[in-house]
Amino acid sequence: MFGMSHDAYLLLDAVVTVIGLIVLITKFKIHPFISLTIAAAFLGLTSGMPIGTIIKAFQDGFGGVLGFVGIILALGTMLGKMMAESGGADQIAQTLIRAFGKDKVQWAMMFAAFLVGIPLFFEIGFVLLIPLVFIVARRTGVSIIKIGIPLLAGLSAVHGLVPPHPGPLLAIGVFGADIGKTILYGLIVALPTAIIAGPIFGTFIAKHIPGTPNQELVDQLARETDSQNLPSFSITLVTVLLPVFLMLLKTFADVALPDGHFFRTWMDMIGHPISALLLALLLSLYTFGHKQGIGSQQMLKWLDASLAPTAAIILIIGAGGGFKQMLVTSGVGDVIGHMAVSAQISPILLAWLVAAVIRIATGSATVATITGAGIVVPVVGMIPGVNRELLVLATGAGSLILSHVNDAGFWLVKQYFNMTVAETFKTWTAMETILSVVGLGFILLLSLFV
Repeated sequence: MFGMSHDAYLLLDAVVTVIGLIVLITKFKIHPFISLTIAAAFLGLTSGMPIGTIIKAFQDGFGGVLGFVGIILALGTMLGKMMAESGGADQIAQTLIRAFGKDKVQWAMMFAAFLVGIPLFFEIGFVLLIPLVFIVARRTGVSIIKIGIPLLAGLSAVHGLVPPHPGPLLAIGVFGADIGKTILYGLIVALPTAIIAGPIFGTFIAKHIPGTPNQELVDQLARETDSQNLPSFSITLVTVLLPVFLMLLKTFADVALPDGHFFRTWMDMIGHPISALLLALLLSLYTFGHKQGIGSQQMLKWLDASLAPTAAIILIIGAGGGFKQMLVTSGVGDVIGHMAVSAQISPILLAWLVAAVIRIATGSATVATITGAGIVVPVVGMIPGVNRELLVLATGAGSLILSHVNDAGFWLVKQYFNMTVAETFKTWTAMETILSVVGLGFILLLSLFV
């Protein structure tokens, strides 16, 4: 077509489609769910797929993703809501602050955010912990930037790299990775990355931009919590980390024990992400609910309220799954895969680069992860020995880079920390970029050993 080979035409078609997707989201402000659906239909039609195949591919991709991710998101969101409303998150943060002391309070904030962020979306963890930043800054006299950047780094690192967050969870499904190994590798990469981008960078940048908190927000949010009414630190930790422990235990059982072994069979069921999160949620109804004197009616209201904010995310992920399937079914994915093999580009670097470009263009980490994984997945079958878990992490790391004015998180941080646009670039945007680049470095280093 147009004097081009079929492969060249498919590649051009994919480039035009992705550019169109970016334009729909950024210039015309069309919701990502609608934009992804339009992009998938456009790609199917222009690539020459039969109409019936286009519809079926999109439906299969949409349903295939949500059959797993939708359940995980619902359970994880409800667990996070129980922890937030019961004061469990406050307990983790306050305990760590007491343990680290005033001189190292920035380290406490990073570790608190890292732990609290495992079952929570970034935005929920931010809103939950930002009052603590104001309280600690007022109590200790430490710069709000020195305290706040480590908190943001801890939340953002687990958001991009550690399941059950939607980005890495979705990439696990696309790449066919093992969730237990991805959690293990994700924690290995995320912790040192968060340390460099959080306490270390935060201490440096606070010397140049100390920050002046908005007094109205301080008066509104910096309220002291009655620590006697909070769940204990140990109970909170056990409840929040139970699904992570069960999923890791399943992975170890799969490695150490033969097929058909009694313990491995049971761990395959109990350590499945859906079972693990369900068990943790049921435990939280006691530890964060009945044990705290909270009635069943109140807990039901919390759980109902927790699901509403996830509706848009679930639809975007589903449409992204449909778009990914269109890339595969149309043959575009195979063309990209063959090109990557011929050019001898590291699949890990390719996954990071594609996600990074889409993140910078659209401002959405979720869209970047979905689209990036869909484009890169054909490479998996063409290059033997590619570590699928590290591909998940590379895509997640790329999706974190260079948050700027097209990202809602940029404005959220700017307003709460009372900074100018330039100051937000020097703090938040720089921190996100450090997370992405340093994360890639640790992933490449880890690839030498796994």
